[in-house]
Amino acid sequence: MAPGPAVVVAVAVAGGLETAVGEPPGRYHPVAFLGGLIGRLEARKFGVPRFAGAFYAVSVPLGSAIVVYGLVWSAGAVHSIAAAVLSGVVLWVASSLRMLLGSARSVIEASDDDTDAAREALPALVGRDTGGLSPELVRSAAIESLAENLSDGLIAPLSAFLALSFVSIPAAAAAAAFLKATNTMDSMLGYPGPLGWGSARLDDLFMLLPARITAVLISLSAGDPDAPLRARRYAYKPASPNAGWPMGTLAAVLDVRLEKPGAYVLNDVAAGPTERDGYAAIALTKRAGGIAYLLAAIAGVFRWL
Repeated sequence: MAPGPAVVVAVAVAGGLETAVGEPPGRYHPVAFLGGLIGRLEARKFGVPRFAGAFYAVSVPLGSAIVVYGLVWSAGAVHSIAAAVLSGVVLWVASSLRMLLGSARSVIEASDDDTDAAREALPALVGRDTGGLSPELVRSAAIESLAENLSDGLIAPLSAFLALSFVSIPAAAAAAAFLKATNTMDSMLGYPGPLGWGSARLDDLFMLLPARITAVLISLSAGDPDAPLRARRYAYKPASPNAGWPMGTLAAVLDVRLEKPGAYVLNDVAAGPTERDGYAAIALTKRAGGIAYLLAAIAGVFRWL
């Protein structure tokens, strides 16, 4: 199968599974296995934590990519369609949208009527301390997570897949796995400290382009192409060099204030998000994800012609 049709098949498989299933069952999810491996690495004692962290920051994603490459290549040796379908399954496993939208909806729905329940549900989206957050700050955290996780959980692996599809379909699937493992390493280890330094820096490097693509997709989904330009003035306020772009753009199109207490405020001239703003953020994130899948499929069609 030529690269163009293979890309279309893979994206269709990934998008179809994401729509119909959402996430693989937790106990069988490869990312859960990866998380367990990272957790064991984190628990070990290292003489030089920064060196060990840098080594694992590269070796774990690279190992994931090699395994995936071998599996898809082997499937291709049986039939090219098998390789395309398996690469689509890999892309599905490496991506996440439906669960993100569902988790955000649960938080937004409870934010006013049962704020305690919303705070309890919020750790599924963010790593910050949720105790004592007001309804507005709970919604702000959920909206920020929608933007950042759209970038990390869908646009990054999808972009990597498309970029390496010009090499081969096994390489494309391996690239998606590499990005997912890099992001997982950063999520688990990339906090201040020598062990997580390498993971955080590698994630910053590979997320430079996907974060900005996400900002553009959010603005397109809102019919507001100037939003990333308006977000420039506060996109660099978060510590991450990348997360501020999708979060800031979503703040701009909604015209709301997003705040992480003690860390940053985005679009500080606006009011905090209402429940209606939260639902609008969910709709925009879903639409941006759909546009991403559509553009990826169109890219495959153009390679087909």
